[in-house]
Amino acid sequence: MATFDSPLAEAIQNTRAHLLSLRNARGHWEGHLSNSALSTATAIVALHLVDAPLHSARIAQGVRWLVLHQNKDGGWGDTTLSKSNLSTTLLCWSALSLCEPDRTEPIQHCEAWIEERTGSLEPEVICRAVVARYGKDKTFSVPILMLCAIGGRLGPQKEAWSRVLALPFELAAMPREWFGAIGLPVVSYALPALIAIGYARFYHAPPSLLNPLHALRKALWPRISPMLKLLQPSTGGYLEATPLTSFVTMALASAGEKFHPCVLEAIRFLEDSQRTDGSWPIDTNLATWGTTLSTKALTATPEGREALDIPALKSWLLGQQYQEIHPFTNAAPGGWAWTDLPGGVPDADDTSGALVALWHLCEDEAERRTLAPAVARGVRWLMDLQNRDGGIPTFCRGWGTLPFDRSTPEITAHTLHAWGLWQDHLDHDLRGELSNRILRALQFIARTPKVSGSQPGFNHVPLWFGNEHAAEEENHVYGTAQIMNHLLGSGLGGPIVSRILATGDSNLRAWQKAEGGWSGSDVGPASLEETAVAVAALAGYASLHRDQATSPSADAAVKGARWLVDHSSAGTRFPSAPIGLYFARLWYHEQLYPVFWTLGALQQVSHLLQSTRPSALATVS
Repeated sequence: MATFDSPLAEAIQNTRAHLLSLRNARGHWEGHLSNSALSTATAIVALHLVDAPLHSARIAQGVRWLVLHQNKDGGWGDTTLSKSNLSTTLLCWSALSLCEPDRTEPIQHCEAWIEERTGSLEPEVICRAVVARYGKDKTFSVPILMLCAIGGRLGPQKEAWSRVLALPFELAAMPREWFGAIGLPVVSYALPALIAIGYARFYHAPPSLLNPLHALRKALWPRISPMLKLLQPSTGGYLEATPLTSFVTMALASAGEKFHPCVLEAIRFLEDSQRTDGSWPIDTNLATWGTTLSTKALTATPEGREALDIPALKSWLLGQQYQEIHPFTNAAPGGWAWTDLPGGVPDADDTSGALVALWHLCEDEAERRTLAPAVARGVRWLMDLQNRDGGIPTFCRGWGTLPFDRSTPEITAHTLHAWGLWQDHLDHDLRGELSNRILRALQFIARTPKVSGSQPGFNHVPLWFGNEHAAEEENHVYGTAQIMNHLLGSGLGGPIVSRILATGDSNLRAWQKAEGGWSGSDVGPASLEETAVAVAALAGYASLHRDQATSPSADAAVKGARWLVDHSSAGTRFPSAPIGLYFARLWYHEQLYPVFWTLGALQQVSHLLQSTRPSALATVS
């Protein structure tokens, strides 16, 4: 049995060097999001409706990319590594039918896939299948049906549009503070889609003249229409995302609004964001998210810290904190978004990530005191977001009836990570209030979940990460591991924390595959991302008991670390897995994820081995 110290050290050094090489010229990370068939389909339809001859070359590039990346079974997945799914396949089918209908072979192959899944290509059958996929959340079901109607897949035009669910765009005229109470049928970040698609549906299939909504919607459109321009960032891309921008653009163009003030800038965004291979990504970048997580991994060791321009990173992160009320969600100042671009929206995960990264970028307590005003604003922003159930949602407090606005355990744990690190540096009153918030958040995570297929113990189903191969597409491995990692990093203790950690440790060990890796599914392949977060959690938990000569947690962590070293070719190769979930359950993968999580995990195991008495740990086969 050979010792593990040498290959582990080599893999850490290589992984660190690789992560550092991915920085941009300004010293932070932008990452690289996967190409998206869904984004590509929506973009070419938007360009086609606004001016097909002018954009013919871009449309042709997009069509070629779609045809080239059609799955062998005839469908399309959200990424080139993803299984075919109904939503993306319907969008690609409709886009090809509209933009290049003579592509008969891929269209027919696609139709065969759809028929096999739904039983028919009849419009009513397709509509029922789409609605069933998303339930009461219309954020994505309505745009899909709209594009199918535009592509001629739901029958003659008036009949087709009548099958598109109506959206009450008139509600956008109400004060933003009322949105949580009135129960919008779309999530908080989808307001432009509510307006534009709601109007397009009204334009093509209005209610009867006798229906009061007819007069109300007609009268309110001139008042609501300018909001689309007010909500549009300077880049032209709503949320910096191709799908949302494309859906708004095609809705307006189909409804006689090609010259709406927001359309020109939206088209510019689509032109700028098309990649050289003809595709579009799901979003422009996750710069803030990628930078905070890379920073956390690198600052864990002296070698990583020395390689960073810490003053520049700190300044850049502080510069991303929002100083004004956000027009999209009405969010107060103090939060951070996932991107440094103007289309971002402040959210809990990135605010927590920024606070954690700032903590680790500081050299000492005196330096942390200098950040007190900015930190206090961020902590207060998260406190004000906390829901009545004690959990933390992503964007808006109290909107929580729809999936992507509800409280979520991994984001709640990330918030606890930030709160735990900074609580002793807050003023007396804020610190006193925070103690109660921390307890409520811990109770939310520890609450027995009522989710189908969930393991007993605590609430560990993540919202923004999943596994395509798992039941309900949930990723219990990722959720459990990250909750543990955040709590271990927070410095928080007590009976609730101990119970969450012990239960998580037991579950992760039970879920480890025989070869040493982890997958979010019993039947799916292990990934670097899922294995890395699990290894970090187990190694961190084992470090709490480092006085013991050996432990099952440590053994599992070392076995997982060996798997990481082998499957990253000693820290030189990092294939990404599509475990990320974008808005409305769209899969993506990100170049940085396997790198910074692998680095963090291997460093945790190295620390564990160095701090544990000589044992069999160092020679685990």
